[in-house]
Amino acid sequence: MSVGLKKSPSNGLDKLLTSDEQQAKINELRRLIGPLPDKLSIYCSDASISRYLRARNWNVKKASKMLKDSLKWRLEYKPEEIRWEEIAHEAETGKIYRSTSIDKHGRSVLVMRPSRQNSKSTKGQIKYLVYCMENAIVNLPPDQEQMVWLIDFEGFNLSNISVKLTRETAHILQDRYPERLGLAILYNPPKFFEPFWMVVKPFLEPKTYNKVKFVYSDDVNTKKIMEDLFDMDQLESAFGGNGDMGFDINKYAERMREDDKKMSSFWTRGNPPLASPQTALTSAPIDSINLGSDSDASDVEKTDCSPSQGVELEVTFPGQHMPDTDVGKSAV
Repeated sequence: MSVGLKKSPSNGLDKLLTSDEQQAKINELRRLIGPLPDKLSIYCSDASISRYLRARNWNVKKASKMLKDSLKWRLEYKPEEIRWEEIAHEAETGKIYRSTSIDKHGRSVLVMRPSRQNSKSTKGQIKYLVYCMENAIVNLPPDQEQMVWLIDFEGFNLSNISVKLTRETAHILQDRYPERLGLAILYNPPKFFEPFWMVVKPFLEPKTYNKVKFVYSDDVNTKKIMEDLFDMDQLESAFGGNGDMGFDINKYAERMREDDKKMSSFWTRGNPPLASPQTALTSAPIDSINLGSDSDASDVEKTDCSPSQGVELEVTFPGQHMPDTDVGKSAV
């Protein structure tokens, strides 16, 4: 059986399907996608395809459309080619960064502080979010597909809520990084945030909002969530831990430049986490690949407006806002 098929089931159907049935659907989806050049086939490991299937409740046709759209996006946007120098200005305040520590499951941790927004460019904020997602994925261990988000609401106010940014963030997370979020911790959200959450929640799948946890520093019960999830000696003091690392832009820049050097070698056919059997993925000119839409009206409706896509939006956050996605290693 291929990598990752039993990890992090996101809905009941995962448990109802046997591993052989899941593999059959993966193979079927791969046949629908057809031959791909190496540039794209490396993003279609069994683990990656299974995430798209989980995001569409194992509906092969809908998952095929979602994956094709992602492959088109990767060809055009080239997220794996974004480098630190291009987005360093967005990172200066520490609005999003990958923590030096991981959780007890070995998952990468992205820290988000919406109050530290330093840019008015939605395009720039989204580009930085994509960079952070790619970086978190590269730093996942081979046996892990998902990451954790720690959203710190210190200093958060109404000006940090942007509908436009939320929409763009949701689109990227939901359609481009399905099943990548393991858990989202909302740390000390203010009272005025709760009504907004109640408005958003009905539009989310249960598997999405069940991954969102509200944690308050003065609540013993919710603090246990942090203790169960993290080594408190490593966790930043801002989240109730004993760590003193914090965010230093100069040190972080050094880490990111080193990580950038890994990116090219990570996305190659020889990369161990992606070394699952590929069927009919021979090289072909990109222009000849059938990445067109093959969905019916109901597919389009669900892809464009359903929260069940596999992401877990939340608020607004490409540096500021709070998306949350149902996420899990081969990155499309």
